Amino acid sequence: MFTIACILFAGGKSSRMGSDKSLLPFGGCSTLAEFQTNRLSKLFNHVYISTKTADKFDFEAHFILDSQGVDFAPTAGFVSAFRTLECERIFVLSVDTPFVGEEAIRALLEADSPTLDAVIAKTPSGSHPLCGIYHRSLLQEFERMLRERDHRLGKLLSLNQTRYVDFSNDEAFANLNHPHEYHEALSREAVLFMPT
Repeated sequence: MFTIACILFAGGKSSRMGSDKSLLPFGGCSTLAEFQTNRLSKLFNHVYISTKTADKFDFEAHFILDSQGVDFAPTAGFVSAFRTLECERIFVLSVDTPFVGEEAIRALLEADSPTLDAVIAKTPSGSHPLCGIYHRSLLQEFERMLRERDHRLGKLLSLNQTRYVDFSNDEAFANLNHPHEYHEALSREAVLFMPT
């Protein structure tokens, strides 16, 4: 089991999906958020859901709530996570990436170092800022970004000590942003859903 805290980001608008994607049925569970929480709890000692409200979920979990009145942006989740948890680093994953498995997570953790600010997954299609490790050293920057409504994670990462870990498989890191991507994910083999 990984001892680092895992934060599942599920507080977005889901505007491209047309409905809250964290609440879509998936992998034999009533919601994608529940599926992700169940599978990640088999890998991490502590899993938290970052969200604006816990009321929308009908299963038991540990929630970290965004402050009232802040934008729908991961920046708010990072600030709340570091303010809530007494830890120097967190592993983050977007709720809509259900195929990121144990092997990829382990590779990211092994690439981490105390001298870094972040470790981020990268595939041929680009980097994946919501799949990786962030250190508390970035908290002040996140707080500034939240105040200024600057939510460009890519820029933050480029200006700090970030290590990118290359993966050849884009499919494992695919986001379910649009209805067709969700339906394609549903059609994939069930064996891919769960970690080994």
